[in-house]
This record gives sequence, C-alpha cells and structure tokens, in this order.
Amino acid sequence: MWLANNWKDYEVIDCSKGEKLERWGDYILVRPDPQVIWDTPRKEKGWHKMNAHYHRSKKGGGEWEFFDLPQQWSIHYRNLTFQLKPFSFKHTGLFPEQAANWDWFSELIKKAGRPVKVLNLFAYTGGATIAAAAAGASVTHVDASKGMVTWAKENAASSGLADAPIRWIVDDCVKFVEREIRRGNHYDAIIMDPPSYGRGPKGEIWKIEESIHPLVKLCAQLLVNRPLFFLINSYTTGLQPAVLSYLIGTELKRFPGKVTADEIGLPVSSNGLTLPCGASGRFEGI
Repeated sequence: MWLANNWKDYEVIDCSKGEKLERWGDYILVRPDPQVIWDTPRKEKGWHKMNAHYHRSKKGGGEWEFFDLPQQWSIHYRNLTFQLKPFSFKHTGLFPEQAANWDWFSELIKKAGRPVKVLNLFAYTGGATIAAAAAGASVTHVDASKGMVTWAKENAASSGLADAPIRWIVDDCVKFVEREIRRGNHYDAIIMDPPSYGRGPKGEIWKIEESIHPLVKLCAQLLVNRPLFFLINSYTTGLQPAVLSYLIGTELKRFPGKVTADEIGLPVSSNGLTLPCGASGRFEGI
C-alpha cells in the first residue's frame, strides 16, 4: 500500500464503527467512512470533544453538526497551502491520502530534465494541480464545476502559485480531451481522478465503469512519444488496483515504461493501523 505518511497538519487519530476521527490543523472532525467496519473502543478524547460531526442519513446523504468550526481554514503540506471548508456530503475539499501520489509525481517532474506539461482531469480543488506546479510543471486543470475551479485557484494563490503556468478550464473532461486531440496538443503527463458518477456542465452523464476505458484510450492519443507519467485514482469499489494496472498497461503499452498499481492509505496514529482510501494506477516512463 502507498501511504500518505508525511503530513504534519493532518492525521487520522482513530477509526471505529463506520467513522474516522481526524485532525485537520487545529480542528477535530468526525466523518463517516465505509471502510471502517470494525468496532473498537473509542478511547481518544476527540470522540467526545470534536469541532464538527458529519452524520450520515440512512436514507442517503447526511448533514453536518457544528460545535466550534470556522467557515473556512487552511492547512499545509510541505510548501503547499489548502483552503478547507465543510460542504455537502462530508467533504472538506481535500483528500489527504493523495499526498502519496503528489510526492511520487513531484519527484518525477523535478528530475525530468525537460519542461513538463501536465493535464489534470476531474481536477477538483486542485491538490494535484498545485503539487505539480510547485514541482515545476505547467498544468492544464480541467473540472466540470466552476465552483471547484474557483476553489482550486484559491489554493494556488495560497500556495504562492497565483502566477504559475496553470490553465484553468471549466469543461466536461471527455469533450475537452476530444478537442485537444483535434487541436494536436500533447502532454508529458496525465492525471485523472474520475468520480463514480457525475454530470458535465451541460448534463453529460459519467458512469465510471462505462466511461473510464474509452477516456484512457483517448488520453493515450494526447501523450508525447516518451511520457513522463500517467496516473489514475479510483474510489470506486469495483476498480481494484489490478483493474487499473490492466487498463493502463493495455492502452499505454506502446510507450516505454512500467505500470504499477496499489491501494493508497493513511496511517492511524492511535493504534498503528492503516486506513485504506481507494486505489491508484501509475505509469512511469523510462
């Protein structure tokens, strides 16, 4: 498992009975996590003195219960700064486990010895975008949500990257890739973090099981002759690491490099366990 174990401003303190106890900077949150099916004693004081608690509804969705939490605050990872705020369906605007991937591709960018153009699809609030930009890449950031792109710009500015070579695009990712192919544009690296289900700006429906393979096939046409890397993240139960490795290996087989895939996870500080948080498939060029 690839671990995001270099955080100082974030930690999973404990997890039990379908929930995780987390520290986000100065604030303690309790949020649901479907992976936490074990029932262990809740001895950590944060379980009884939290700043906010997201309660999942049996009917689907849920709602926040706030005790003492600002509307927005920030945390740091290495030289990056992220703006956080609680919003619908338990999220804060950041997936800390992705730091395992940020560290991996940041080193590749720094050691590339050439200018690196990165395409980040389903780019959300820009964690991967600003990590790649901070490492020296020029980045094209694509997300269907105007609000998420605005939030990503805030994160870039907070990290001192307001003037970095980042293109901010509000668009359906598949349609954008198709247009880039027609334009003849190419990238040294591609990152994608596709949702299980979603809609584009004009109501385009995305179902990952049906749509991911055709998109990877299209993206392969955007790569330069010697790509630096290709990264797919999945939080969908059916897309295990082996599936991601087959998917990447099949469509990128003409490029020189190696394919690896694994779960990504976060260490649990109170008991030494590791909380699994999805899977990633990686291609690394040679």
